[in-house]
Amino acid sequence: MMAKVLLPLMLLLAAVSSTFGKAPDKKYIPKTGKRVPQNDVYLTGWGDQLIWAQTYEEALHWSRSKNRPLMVIHHLDDCPHSQALKKEFAENYEIQKILDEDFVVLNLVHETTDKHLYPDKQYVPRILFVDPSMTVRAELVGPYSNHMYTYEPGDIKVLMSNMQLAKKLLKSEL
Repeated sequence: MMAKVLLPLMLLLAAVSSTFGKAPDKKYIPKTGKRVPQNDVYLTGWGDQLIWAQTYEEALHWSRSKNRPLMVIHHLDDCPHSQALKKEFAENYEIQKILDEDFVVLNLVHETTDKHLYPDKQYVPRILFVDPSMTVRAELVGPYSNHMYTYEPGDIKVLMSNMQLAKKLLKSEL
């Protein structure tokens, strides 16, 4: 009889204590509150709370009108390197916060014909920065000499550094 009473009580106590022991979920939510996604087509997992430009032309326009640098992410849905970077990128609170507050973002799954967006060659994942004067910041490179604009999950600090540099260049040159 005592076991019948104690077992459910112990299970309840274990469940309650395990929820208190968990680290809080540190997903980025914009200051204005959780956003309703613009369009399911643009829910790509790179940061669904971000406001994504839908075309390169729109991204350039937003960059100029808001005076913010543009981050262009080239990737493929079926590329394991793109998927690994996307996971790290989307879960990184600081990246999501900086992008939301200081950048215009564009996600390209199809290759572009603009040669400025593949300064060394076409590959994925590839991340480039463009300033509001429509200058591709070719000097903001990742850590690899054979794919200068690629980043891997372990390169998040390099990417963050380049994001900060893109913001600094914007303030010092424009």
